Amino acid sequence: MKTDGSPLHVVIVGAGFGGLAAARALARGNVRVTLVDQRNHHLFQPLLYQVATAGLSPADIAAPIRSILRHHKNVRVLLDTVVDIDAADRRVLLASRRTLRFDRLIVATGARHSYFGREEWEAHAPGIKSIDDATTVRRKVLLALERAETEPDPLRRQALLTFVIVGGGPTGVEMAGAVAELARRSVSQDFRSITPHCSKVLLVEAGPRLLASFPPALSAKARKAIEDLGVTVMTDQRVSAITDAYIEVGGTRVPTHTVVWAAGVRASAAAMWLKAEADRVGRVIVDPDLSVPGHDGIYAIGDTASFTDAAGRCLPGIAPVAKQQGRHVGEQILRGRTKPFRYRDYGNLATIGRHRAVIDFGWLRLSGVFAWFVWTTAHIFFLAGFRNRLLVGANWLWNYLTFERGARLITGGDASLHGDQA
Repeated sequence: MKTDGSPLHVVIVGAGFGGLAAARALARGNVRVTLVDQRNHHLFQPLLYQVATAGLSPADIAAPIRSILRHHKNVRVLLDTVVDIDAADRRVLLASRRTLRFDRLIVATGARHSYFGREEWEAHAPGIKSIDDATTVRRKVLLALERAETEPDPLRRQALLTFVIVGGGPTGVEMAGAVAELARRSVSQDFRSITPHCSKVLLVEAGPRLLASFPPALSAKARKAIEDLGVTVMTDQRVSAITDAYIEVGGTRVPTHTVVWAAGVRASAAAMWLKAEADRVGRVIVDPDLSVPGHDGIYAIGDTASFTDAAGRCLPGIAPVAKQQGRHVGEQILRGRTKPFRYRDYGNLATIGRHRAVIDFGWLRLSGVFAWFVWTTAHIFFLAGFRNRLLVGANWLWNYLTFERGARLITGGDASLHGDQA
């Protein structure tokens, strides 16, 4: 509360996991909250790869922000895009040319793909950070299969049926497993000239092993599981070129029309807006209480923040970190006093296709069917809204029993067979 007795105005930029957690924490106090996002929905990003591979529809993993916060009467949702922050005058500048004055500011603007200085690759190798990204990838994959069905040239047909995923982290591994199941099992029943052995899926990783954040033993199990799905794993291999006709890996040119990027991220422009010190990927380097140095009452969380814990470990850009940070900052603002943030690590999870997953709880490490069941249960539980949980659970059960991919719709852009060159 301000000195004149009026409630503090807290502006939150971004309605991802961190921003939403902060809004919910602040909803319990005597403050005014304005949540700004350029989209009207909250997205469960860990399941975007399921949309990209036709396992789920976009509405299954997204919910309107206003609907999520409808019962929090002190929270106002604003659909707009932040273009700058005037920290000295305590104003947020919006694309609509409006400004928002704040007493406290929480910046939770997330991250986008990083192509390590080769931004021209984005046109040929989309990543998956938004619903638009996921439906773009889905269109490329499904169009490649449709074109291969009628392609008479065997070399071009093989290029159409070659799918390359760049990046061996959880997103890349999950994407490669899902593409392999889609191309080699789910759709082969519906096509007449595509058999399960026609398609080739490559997973390229610049480092020595997949899932580098997991223990080596689990990485090895993940590699075996994904190779059992028919994925060719290429570790210690760097990409040197990507075009609409091929990818060059370790000096070898691989003809392909479908490349998916899962190799790196870069933060938003928040550090530039705040004129704050940033790490090598553009994240704001924050103090132990998640505040931005030199800016009283301004905080950065989630993928926007570079936070080093007491053990000297820089926390990863994952949903649990963002949610805990958002809740911590919200409660900190309500208490009116600062407190160092401490992350509770509940484990690391990754799935590798149908009934395969690896989990690292620290004290317990799991792989196989039981790990997949735990991964599935956790992801359904954290979805926003009962309807989403019910639909995703039903879809996964149906997919598991029948191998069907119910969301195989070619949408967006020119969805005709010849209008969108893969």
